[in-house]
Amino acid sequence: MNKDKIIFWISTAIVAVLIGLTPILTWNDPDGKALMEHLGYPSYFAPMLNTFKILGAIVLLVPQIPSRIKEWAYAGFGFDFIAATVSFIAVDGPVGLSFFPLAFLVFLAISYIYKEKLAK
Repeated sequence: MNKDKIIFWISTAIVAVLIGLTPILTWNDPDGKALMEHLGYPSYFAPMLNTFKILGAIVLLVPQIPSRIKEWAYAGFGFDFIAATVSFIAVDGPVGLSFFPLAFLVFLAISYIYKEKLAK
């Protein structure tokens, strides 16, 4: 396996496992519900967001899924990470943990860049 494939799969796995698996493990977690409430989101938002995170992770990991659909997953995760950062900053101010979702955005960008490299 060449270097580009290794970088692609590692960065994609980080995003998919951490962002796709976390909702499965914390679906009814009281801390997760408290966080969503703290950020001002309605109670119906978390299950919807969790569902889309799980579906997005599957889309990124399954090679047979068409590239156009993968583009939507990348865009959705990008919006999610940016919106999460904005939400944390709006509620808690610009403290260190407010920028944590941007770390996932970096891994997402690396995955996307290497996906495009491999497609050529």
